Amino acid sequence: MNDTELHPIADAARRSGLSVSAVRFYANEGLVAPAAQNSAGHRLYTIEAIARLELVRTLRDVDTDLAQIRRLLEGETTLHQLLTTHLAIVENQERAFRARRAVLGTLIKQGGTTARADLMHRLVTMTDEEREQAIDDFWNEIARDLDVPEGFVDRLRKLRPRLPEEPTAEQLQAWIELGDLVGDPLFREEVRTYLHQTYGADDVGRKMAQAPTQELIHESGPPFTQEILSAYHAGQDPRSPSAQEAITRFLEVVADHTGRPPTPELRNRMAEGYRRLPDILRQIKEEDAAAQDPVHDNTHGRYQALVGLINGDEPEIEIDDEPQLPGWMADALSVCTPTS
Repeated sequence: MNDTELHPIADAARRSGLSVSAVRFYANEGLVAPAAQNSAGHRLYTIEAIARLELVRTLRDVDTDLAQIRRLLEGETTLHQLLTTHLAIVENQERAFRARRAVLGTLIKQGGTTARADLMHRLVTMTDEEREQAIDDFWNEIARDLDVPEGFVDRLRKLRPRLPEEPTAEQLQAWIELGDLVGDPLFREEVRTYLHQTYGADDVGRKMAQAPTQELIHESGPPFTQEILSAYHAGQDPRSPSAQEAITRFLEVVADHTGRPPTPELRNRMAEGYRRLPDILRQIKEEDAAAQDPVHDNTHGRYQALVGLINGDEPEIEIDDEPQLPGWMADALSVCTPTS
């Protein structure tokens, strides 16, 4: 075979993977013209034209429109430029399909009217600025005249949804639910009531919401907690030097944030607290199950869970996942030696 050999239309169609009618169509559109006609009037194609037909078929398979293909074949753009542009189009379509899938999935699960479908579509197509404003409006309403320690709500509002550039359908569904909830006056009032009753109604709750305790839980505590978890997961004896080093640092951090010296008395109180922790948590879960309406899970806890889903955060370790950890902590605390 040589480059000057001419091939009948049926051969050109077979080699390019097109139908004969498609080859005729592209010739009539002026995309790939035949080189000549034989005595019977049948179109003949060069091997170069067949290669161009194959390129056209490949581009059409990914929904590239004829105008773009024409510009490429006429030298007005390069293949790289064409494919880059088309990739952006496909990615936009993919995001749109994911959003549509999220809306449809949520509607099927929850049921709803045309108005609700419109609301969901608006939620998933919000700009980043609109999403930020929706969350700001929610927390501004929560904070209004809420009787909790100063700065507590500002700390809570730092946990915000960050929808990624390429969200999954599950992340979009979580945003639909969250966006719907934060704009719901009833949900806002339920969150306000929960936060007041938990962190503003008595001295114990207010102490939990004060800055030193919150810093211990959310800023100073986790690194030391991770050291303790590493020792525990490694199967170390709670009396081992490395376990004692981690637990002593943890005790000192707690003492620093509570304003109490790391005395044996504080150590023993913490050890006793960890020994009682499984029973306390079990009682709380039993009460929630009996109520069949756990307030935290339906209010601020739901906000936290949805934000975690949207942001792709790893779920926090639950005490049920580490049933032996409280006892290990109690044993480690009971023998640690405070520095003062």
